[in-house]
Amino acid sequence: ISRCSNSPAPRLLDHCCRASPDLWQTAVIAKAITEADVLLYAAVSSDTNPLHLNSEFAAQTRFKQRIVHGMLTTSLCSALVGTKLPGPGCAYMSQEINFLHPVYIGDTVTAKMSVKKIDLSRQRVYLEAQALVDGKLVAVGEAKTWVPSKDSNPCDQLANR
Repeated sequence: ISRCSNSPAPRLLDHCCRASPDLWQTAVIAKAITEADVLLYAAVSSDTNPLHLNSEFAAQTRFKQRIVHGMLTTSLCSALVGTKLPGPGCAYMSQEINFLHPVYIGDTVTAKMSVKKIDLSRQRVYLEAQALVDGKLVAVGEAKTWVPSKDSNPCDQLANR
């Protein structure tokens, strides 16, 4: 069922644009990264770098063992943008990421997004992004998101951004 039509669009949650999130409001999600997660991510992304998939290869690197794809690690930030902060209907416009430390299979990654800036006139929310393992910062960056207006068809707005 397509939601992009001339029919009235469903109204989005109150936190979208008109009742915007507060500065420094934060959302958090945590996930233990499994072998299956790494294999599925490699299959979906076509990133079959042996550093992620081959233990013998990875043992010869500075990491000494397989590491999780960096983008798999930070994909938890995307989950937060689309489900919690800013929330449903929002879209990523850009993300800057600096990877600071490796993440290993079995690590639990905690992603944290905090509202850094709100630009209501342009329907933008800027977020500070962090990924942590055992309290240690493993990735940091900033995301720019588009937030739909509660009073119009989000599909029309997305086409005009």
